[in-house]
Amino acid sequence: MKTTPSLRAIAAAVCVLAFPLSVQAQASLPASAAATAAKPAAAAALKRYELQTNIVDGKMVFIDAKGQVNPVLAAKVGDTVELVLKSGEGAEHDLLIPELNVASAKFSANSGSTTVRFKVTRAGTFTYYCSIPGHRQIGMEGKLEVTGTSLAEKAAPASAAGESSQAAALALYTPAPSPMRGPDPSAVSVAANPAQVPSAIGARAPQTLKYRMETVELPGKLDDGTSFTYWTFNRQVPGPMLRAKVGDTVELTLFNAKDSKMIHSIDLHAVTGGHGGGQHTQVAPGQEKTVTFKALNPGLFVYHCATPLVPQHIAAGMYGMILVEPEGGLSKVDREYYVMQGEMYTGRPHGAPVHQEPNLEKMANELPDYYVFNGEVGALSKTHKLQAKVGETVRIYFGVGGPNKISSFHVIGEIFDKVYSEGSISSPKHDVQTTLVAPGGATIVELKVQHPGSYLLVDHALSRAGKGAVGVLEVTGDPVPGVYHAGAVQ
Repeated sequence: MKTTPSLRAIAAAVCVLAFPLSVQAQASLPASAAATAAKPAAAAALKRYELQTNIVDGKMVFIDAKGQVNPVLAAKVGDTVELVLKSGEGAEHDLLIPELNVASAKFSANSGSTTVRFKVTRAGTFTYYCSIPGHRQIGMEGKLEVTGTSLAEKAAPASAAGESSQAAALALYTPAPSPMRGPDPSAVSVAANPAQVPSAIGARAPQTLKYRMETVELPGKLDDGTSFTYWTFNRQVPGPMLRAKVGDTVELTLFNAKDSKMIHSIDLHAVTGGHGGGQHTQVAPGQEKTVTFKALNPGLFVYHCATPLVPQHIAAGMYGMILVEPEGGLSKVDREYYVMQGEMYTGRPHGAPVHQEPNLEKMANELPDYYVFNGEVGALSKTHKLQAKVGETVRIYFGVGGPNKISSFHVIGEIFDKVYSEGSISSPKHDVQTTLVAPGGATIVELKVQHPGSYLLVDHALSRAGKGAVGVLEVTGDPVPGVYHAGAVQ
């Protein structure tokens, strides 16, 4: 009868077979190598690094305890690496090493420091970086150098190992699904009042003007029953309209609210030099910076945040306009209004009764869920309306924050008597039905209203009206005889 050997017998046989092989291997090595092989492996160590984020020379970076920017971290195979991470300037960050399946929690001034620990099992040079959109591109990247011989991976069933590896990779490269939550009950309207236009300047000698603006992140009402976390200038979208005269010197101070998670800045298209101011206004939470520029060219110019990821900051509401009047100023009109178009990219479909989160993939593919005037659906039809009386001349300062889409600006039932295309004041056009405005561009339109009624402001890519891009100019008074009436000739 065939018998099964005991476990002890099998173990003994394995030892007997292995021993001669071990001796043979030792004998075939040079003496020095044999001695090295005989030594026990060096004990694994704990490598502890403290990294603090900050802004250096206009770039966001990691800094170690010695002040080294984006330091090269060193470890040996088998070491445990401990990274203590702190936001030095206050903004929100994280740290990833995808090749080693390492990802920290997000940290900021409000959350305090965070720690991530991991054992190094592979030799090589690995990249660590911040995964917040735009942060890696602006400098938050360094190296971890690991020496030694890679450790053999612990045996595991092939299917389980493959699933585990795949899950780890997906976790690092695929954004975690945002938990669906209802609209934020604290959300407020961020829609800028279109009538809040600074007074005309007219003819005067050049002066020094001082402006102070604050960047604020806050929950806002995107639509009825829908909220969104806006990033704003002065808690409104668009940011406040600024007004200067050609030849003026403008001193602009930008303050970033202490509770912000992001660094913010401002790039004014009216500025010559310094990336429009963006180079020197990268402002961390709780800080402020000032730039001074001369208004060299008359026109209507867009400004926006210039902190990476720039399209994300713009789509979240960070845009506005500055008017630089020409010598002698602009012609007098009865009413002036301030309107800007933007598009928004959200994680849930248009109109979902939730707190919407930004969707960067849709933004990259230029597939907006919302088109808005002055920041929110209904901003210029329910929250505010443009108003005029028959016989008045209305001037609209219109711009496109974008970040991506051209607007075909049109007022249904009216004709623009005068259009300053592309914001250029030097040579207006006359009798225009629809005018194109590029993202990051502007125009000035004037129209004399001669008949009462509700005139709709639209982007004449009219499907966008259903996604929010519609406003109302309410005209009251007696109609001008012969201009319009229902029915046949009287």
